[in-house]
Amino acid sequence: MISNDDGIHAKGLAELVEVASEFGDVLVVAPNTARSGMSKAITVEVPVRIKKIHDGEHLESYSCTGTPVDCIKIALDKLVDRKPDLILSGINHGSNASVSVHYSGTMGAIIEACIHDVPAIGFSLCDYRPDADFSLMKDGMRQIISETLKNSLPTGTCLNVNAPMGTPKGIRVCRQGDGLWVNEFEKRTDPHNHDYYWITGYYQSLDNGSLDTDNHALAEGYISIVPTQIDMTNHQAIETLKKWNFQ
Repeated sequence: MISNDDGIHAKGLAELVEVASEFGDVLVVAPNTARSGMSKAITVEVPVRIKKIHDGEHLESYSCTGTPVDCIKIALDKLVDRKPDLILSGINHGSNASVSVHYSGTMGAIIEACIHDVPAIGFSLCDYRPDADFSLMKDGMRQIISETLKNSLPTGTCLNVNAPMGTPKGIRVCRQGDGLWVNEFEKRTDPHNHDYYWITGYYQSLDNGSLDTDNHALAEGYISIVPTQIDMTNHQAIETLKKWNFQ
């Protein structure tokens, strides 16, 4: 099963469907328009609607008026009669490395799949250009999909995969890089002289020379794989907090 956050007509989605079709039958459920930055958002105040786009022997696709997470939820609840072997999301048009995983609709869909105990992989290309070439990461995607189907994933774990611009040199398993987005809003004034703000900003790496992060792997020209888990507990901090003076 495949979803994304760039919408049902996105170029990256078509490229991912092409690769996934080499491994089996494919069900696509993707937003009817771009839903970037949705993270784990769900639709609660208006109805969610789906529309069949394609009905073939080995490929079925639907557009959905909801978020990427809505797509996964409604597909698992209403469109499949068994648990999928694998859920994929992407190929996202732009990086979801480092802290961007927290904002990403692409990874929101994958984390939802992980919550439902389905092996899941999010694919992103670190190229925002309109003519980005998604095909260059296809060989790496095939390897990652194949190995995931062969070996499965630990319970509660999904994969955040990012590819650099250009032809990748190979694949590296990494930890999530450190960083943050800065100068995130630009102040502007409308024709009625009212102020408004447009989201902008740039990413600042805080890795401080670390060689084991997704930031470093991508900078060196490698596809990065970060095992990402749904359990956000800082287990090491539990014992520290137990020593605090709680009544």
